[in-house]
Amino acid sequence: MKKTILLKTAFPLLAGILAVVLLPYSAIAQQKPDTSKNTSQISNSPRDGQRDFDFEIGTWKTSLKRLLNPLTGSTKWVEYEGTTVVRKVWNGNANLVELDVSGSAGSIKALSLRLYNPESHQWSLNFANAGGGVMAAPTIGEFKNGRGEFFDQETLNGRAILVRFVISDITKNSCHFEQAFSDDGGKTWEVNWIATDTRVKDESDKNARNSAAITPTGNDD
Repeated sequence: MKKTILLKTAFPLLAGILAVVLLPYSAIAQQKPDTSKNTSQISNSPRDGQRDFDFEIGTWKTSLKRLLNPLTGSTKWVEYEGTTVVRKVWNGNANLVELDVSGSAGSIKALSLRLYNPESHQWSLNFANAGGGVMAAPTIGEFKNGRGEFFDQETLNGRAILVRFVISDITKNSCHFEQAFSDDGGKTWEVNWIATDTRVKDESDKNARNSAAITPTGNDD
């Protein structure tokens, strides 16, 4: 009988002691931050791509071919050879491309001003042809896994079309460019501009690069 009374008295007392001892640990567990959410937010945050074009600073030999009369069923291409010079602007937060090529169909003198938007983490490529003297609608996009894709909407022969510009196959001494049009909302694309640049290795080119990065960390003619 005494043992029963003693046990009945001891159990509530023991439970009270355990509650007091474990209370701080319970509070700590409740206050412990959920690091999984923070990790997810960090991994999903936009990549800083303001140095994506550093690989291209310098002088390049350009081999270019252009499809005549795109989106008409044409299969006639014309070829050009010349140079591309890319210079830093705003300490690398922008760059200026000068294209000068010629071929059997004539010559192309053009420039592209590339501007980086630090809020959207995207680039706008603003192209102008010396024959027109005005900037075309910019293509806008970014580099992912070493490949740059840029898009915009324009008008061709009175019809609204989509434009896609791709920069790929980037190495220390070469890179590849393609432009394509779509008149069906992006279901199909017709490539109409293909260029391959090969770096010109000389002292002036070394100075122009100014120790720029080799490839974009995400990564006109």
